[in-house]
Amino acid sequence: MATSTNQTISLFGYDVLSASLDQLNLDSKCLINTINQYSYVMAEKDAEFKKALMQSDVLLPDGMAIVAAAKMMTGDKITKVAGADIHQFMLEKLNKEGGSCFYLGSSEKTLKLIRERIAVEYPNIKVGTFSPAYKPEFTDAENAEMVAAVNAFKPDALFVGMTAPKQEKWATKHKQALNVKTICSIGAVFDFYAGTVERPAQVWINLNLEWFIRLVKEPKRMWKRYMYYGPVFIQQMMAQKFKAITA
Repeated sequence: MATSTNQTISLFGYDVLSASLDQLNLDSKCLINTINQYSYVMAEKDAEFKKALMQSDVLLPDGMAIVAAAKMMTGDKITKVAGADIHQFMLEKLNKEGGSCFYLGSSEKTLKLIRERIAVEYPNIKVGTFSPAYKPEFTDAENAEMVAAVNAFKPDALFVGMTAPKQEKWATKHKQALNVKTICSIGAVFDFYAGTVERPAQVWINLNLEWFIRLVKEPKRMWKRYMYYGPVFIQQMMAQKFKAITA
């Protein structure tokens, strides 16, 4: 993992944040990613993705499966921190400071809705956006165009929304070339904030049932993430626990 002064716990070889967001050290360039049961299982099959997660300056425990795994494996009690949480935290911080942010990803329609909402809720923030081509991989020219767009704006924070694992790989690869202090890979948060996809109500989030409501609302898209990768994650977690006990 990249050098970080933030409080973490070691989980499956990943340094996962165990502090609250208001304790984050954001004084130097900071790449923030998230890990959940889906990304953990995917990273076990994708070396580049795993490397990107491990090189995060901050890796957020985005899911109750990760919270439960931490309790089981290390005895540590950590709190779930979703991409939506770091997004809101950064917006509130930037609004107080009169800062700026840049959204890289999604469609122009979604980005327009984001700009409109921020103008109302966080009027002190200057916002820039760029909608890249929707494709599995970008050309060198397209990557250069995206980096140039961000650097021309010089934002305090960059939000990358290209879905996992593409966004984490992209942010890691271009981190040093980007003229921005805080980079957050937050995927579905673009749609949540724009209102194109409705995030479950706070009551479900508080009950740790956000995953279930998302499954009910989007079964075709979400079933594999929870119904397949969930059991696979549990199996791998139990194997890790057994290995630790017998070592």
